[in-house]
Amino acid sequence: MTLARDDAIGLDPYGYAQTHLSETARAALAGLAATLEREIAPLMRDAWETATMPAAVLEALVPLDLMAPEGVPAEEADSSMFSGFRNYVLARADVSVATLYNAQSGLFRAAVRLGGSATQVAELDPLVRTFALTGVFALTEPDHGSDIAGGLATTARRDGDDWVLSGRKRWIGGADTADVLAVFARATADGEIKLFLVDRVATGIHLETITGKVSLRPMQNAVITLEDVRVPEARRLQNVDSWRDVSRILRTMRSDVAWIAAGLQAGALEAAVRYVRTREQFGRPVGGFQLVQEKLARMLGNAVASLGMAVQLSQRQDAGDFSDTNSALAKMTTARLARETVALGREVLGGNGILLEHDVARFFADAEAVYSYEGTHEINSLIVGRALTGVAAFV
Repeated sequence: MTLARDDAIGLDPYGYAQTHLSETARAALAGLAATLEREIAPLMRDAWETATMPAAVLEALVPLDLMAPEGVPAEEADSSMFSGFRNYVLARADVSVATLYNAQSGLFRAAVRLGGSATQVAELDPLVRTFALTGVFALTEPDHGSDIAGGLATTARRDGDDWVLSGRKRWIGGADTADVLAVFARATADGEIKLFLVDRVATGIHLETITGKVSLRPMQNAVITLEDVRVPEARRLQNVDSWRDVSRILRTMRSDVAWIAAGLQAGALEAAVRYVRTREQFGRPVGGFQLVQEKLARMLGNAVASLGMAVQLSQRQDAGDFSDTNSALAKMTTARLARETVALGREVLGGNGILLEHDVARFFADAEAVYSYEGTHEINSLIVGRALTGVAAFV
């Protein structure tokens, strides 16, 4: 007796993929999984060692047209469910790969589609979908992360037909290669948040890659300094005029992180199972020891529970229910479970669990980044707590 598997997402004992995806969507994801295994996974150990992102990663992924795969109905391709499973499959291979792709397909595309006017969306979205225009989401700052709503310090001053932007952004993944930066800034005239598409090579832009990371090592995160950068009014995304509009964009993206948290657990579990089937101690494979099997079973339980929560969240969103509380609960819970899952995976590998050659170490380190990005555990807990009690506990 073996646990049910799906060609696209691997272990799937409750049949989530078969239940919630069409046959053509599963086929597209199976093609993605095959590409990841054949062309990208072999690169990631060295990518981690050198803290570099191989150009071959996007060179392999872009031709798959994963935002509008051939044969997949447009409504399904645009759904939270399909994009969620796509993130799951990507994260199952490597979280930096998932983060890199989602910087375009999730963060940047959401900024354009939800922040732009109808005319801007019609012009820009086809370019974003095909990677003809690449971009990143520049919101967080050196001194403002969790308190960014009230603390955003980058300024935008209107000067005739232009805006003049000044400030700094931090933790902006993929900025080093993007065509444009989607920069959130506070207008000096009314104090409200605006969103601008800024050319990466514009006069006054300075980028510095963040080094010394122990998590998401291949993903290139940057500090961006803007010194009196001029941006035409036409490059302001017209449907962002307040923090409420920013929240509307962010609300759709916490589900992405829940899917990534579920996918990284699947990757850690599969790596651990591969190891225990071949590693021998006391004359037999360690996969036959009771304590090892108990840890593997807990890993599977966490991974499947996280996947189920992500699936249900996406189902609600595709029905039009975008709830801050639901998104926060899913991100908070799946990221917390991911921490436990990868720790169990490292345990069953013993000392070898910290070596890149066995893969679990990548997931173990990356779970720490996922636990914090797109809303820390504490902030998401307060969103949920406010809904439970009716009392806001934010400072």
